[in-house]
Amino acid sequence: MSDVIVTESQAGWIEAIEGVEVVDPREYLTDPRWNRRRGIKVYNLARSYRYQSFGYYVSLLAEARGHRPMPNVTAIQDLAGKANVRLLSPELDELIQHAFAPLTKDEFELSVYFGRNLAKRYDRLARELFNTFPCPLLRFQFSRRKEKWRLRRAEVIGIKSVPPAHWPFVARQAELHFAGRGAARSKKSSLRYDLAILHNPDEKELAPSDSKSLQKMIKAAASVGIRAELLTREDAGRLLEFDALFIRETTAVNHHTYRLARWAEREGLVVMDDPQSIIRCTNKVYLAEILDKAKIDVPKTIVIHRGNADQIISAIGLPCVLKRPDSAFSKGVTKAETEAELAEKLEEMFSHSELVIAQQFMQTDFDWRIGVLDGRAFFASKYHMARGHWQIAKYEDEGKQTFGKAETLPIELAPRRAVSTAVKAANLIGDGLYGVDVKESDGKFYVIEVNDNPNLDSGVEDAILREELYRRIMESFLRRIERRKAGEHAQ
Repeated sequence: MSDVIVTESQAGWIEAIEGVEVVDPREYLTDPRWNRRRGIKVYNLARSYRYQSFGYYVSLLAEARGHRPMPNVTAIQDLAGKANVRLLSPELDELIQHAFAPLTKDEFELSVYFGRNLAKRYDRLARELFNTFPCPLLRFQFSRRKEKWRLRRAEVIGIKSVPPAHWPFVARQAELHFAGRGAARSKKSSLRYDLAILHNPDEKELAPSDSKSLQKMIKAAASVGIRAELLTREDAGRLLEFDALFIRETTAVNHHTYRLARWAEREGLVVMDDPQSIIRCTNKVYLAEILDKAKIDVPKTIVIHRGNADQIISAIGLPCVLKRPDSAFSKGVTKAETEAELAEKLEEMFSHSELVIAQQFMQTDFDWRIGVLDGRAFFASKYHMARGHWQIAKYEDEGKQTFGKAETLPIELAPRRAVSTAVKAANLIGDGLYGVDVKESDGKFYVIEVNDNPNLDSGVEDAILREELYRRIMESFLRRIERRKAGEHAQ
């Protein structure tokens, strides 16, 4: 994807940026050759973005041409100088309070140029604001009321609105921004598409993919013509540079992974895990309902609230498993052995959620994990219970965790009914990438849950297919990107 700056400015620093085309808005809007160009990212640095100005039409036509403008028309309209009503994430709000706490005045204006502010102490805040509002040039106005800072106004600004004293800084940040993009492109200049792999190094052993696995993904992507790059949440403002997003960080609905998935999908990227899959898989109440409706075998399950909690023992018996609706990988899941323990653990869970899942306890040595992609099973693993524990993962009070061993078999050696049941369950969620947990008891197979964002670790899930496992995933991305591009060009 090549970079194009559209601007009326004659500033020498713009012309000096290496590897970037510079074009006047009039030429971009009226020259037919620009309508025919493909694989372009347009940086709109027009003098103004007011409605029906040249700047407005540059972003509008860039979207129509599939040129991925920054800013896009939605951002321009959302930030058109009016009071911004966008709800900030709790993390960003906390960052704002921390950054401005030392200030003595109650009004503050912050400029953000390519994700940076002139004052280094605001670097992190500037980056997060850029990630939230991905525009090259931004201005924010904050006010403090009753000891709390609030964003009062956010606007995307045209190049004419940058104070002359700021120009050396803007030029340097633009140079750094495009230098980084140019270096990345030069490594794999023959690759057609760009894939962002979102990961979180701080998750360590709890991450859905280890570092070796991530490198295998990058290599597999290149083999099918896709340049893959690892990003963290701090790079979120760069998402519009890519054609697709692959989330390899543990997902949750009230979390930046879901917000980024929604944003990327809304902006036309291929996304895996898609927002709908995240919502459906991360909520056990939804899973219980949809699996029951499809008549897929599951352990006896009831949705509990304070008004019907007394039905658990008669309906399921003891011991039973209690799950918070948003539980994941053994966290938020507990077992009750006695009536007293049941009452105590329910009370604790009801303090977090008005609904709780109560499920029949099935003692097994391992769970089947069936990987499903595009509606087909492609790996089968046995996840054994942690030593001396009834779950795959055991969490100690001091934060330490231990895991049961895992082994992967050729898919054809896994029980046929386990595989078919898993595929049926996954297809209720969508056509993405899923890991379905299945228990075998008395010759029957029961779906425990369908997971988005399944583990893909080097030497575990890829033990049989090896590099082919990652290649299949990247081929899926390639097909999805090409379908999306074909749809854009047909419009």
